[in-house]
Amino acid sequence: MKYRPNESLSDLKSTHTPEAIERRLKYGPQHNYVRDFVYGAVDGAVTTFAVVSGVAGAGLSTQIVIVLGIANLVGDGFSMAVGNYLGTKAEQELREQARQIEEMHIKKIPEGEREEIRQIFAAKGFTGTDLDRAVDIITSNPKQWVELMLTEEMGIASLGPSPWSAAFSTFIAFLLFGSFPLLAFVYQWLFPAVQFNPFYWSTLITGFAFFGVGALKSKFVGKRWFLSGLETLFVGGIAAGLAYVVGVLLKGII
Repeated sequence: MKYRPNESLSDLKSTHTPEAIERRLKYGPQHNYVRDFVYGAVDGAVTTFAVVSGVAGAGLSTQIVIVLGIANLVGDGFSMAVGNYLGTKAEQELREQARQIEEMHIKKIPEGEREEIRQIFAAKGFTGTDLDRAVDIITSNPKQWVELMLTEEMGIASLGPSPWSAAFSTFIAFLLFGSFPLLAFVYQWLFPAVQFNPFYWSTLITGFAFFGVGALKSKFVGKRWFLSGLETLFVGGIAAGLAYVVGVLLKGII
């Protein structure tokens, strides 16, 4: 279920009726990819604006800004997506390996695994016949037994996100928000007769993008949107500022 800190009591009650609970549990936990989207969005805006800042600081042309910016969008965006895919897939493979290990343990040393279940439930406050019954119920279902051992003994979630969906969310967010710093330069290239400072407008647009990503994130983590927006704006501003300073310092050697 999505976390909504200001959800009314009537809304809470409507999601906790027997029918609603049955429907929710029937389909199991649903993964969202907000983390992957926010991760890609923030990194896309930061890295592309860092490129723009560095090139602008070095006093290079609009065309070079656009070329390097697009190269960063495609190259870094794809690299991030691949990295997220491989990382998520590695977690998936680790989960499957742990599941196979537990299945083997249950098959070869069932009494030892039963004792683990007993101690897990004893630590939760079960005693006497309640403890015996809980152990019997869990160990009568091998699949449920394995899933419980994964979460309680190894601390591994029994289900995880799709590597492909995680990678896709990251890549799309990177391309979308990473393109914002380039908009002013693309506009200047398309309409050279219009006189304005593209770096100024790129800074302004990217600042709104940083703040917007942070505000969007706050809707899913229960944090105040204004503070979350300022936090992302601050982090992005530091990265862009460092890149601009480096560009200025290296201007003389280009």
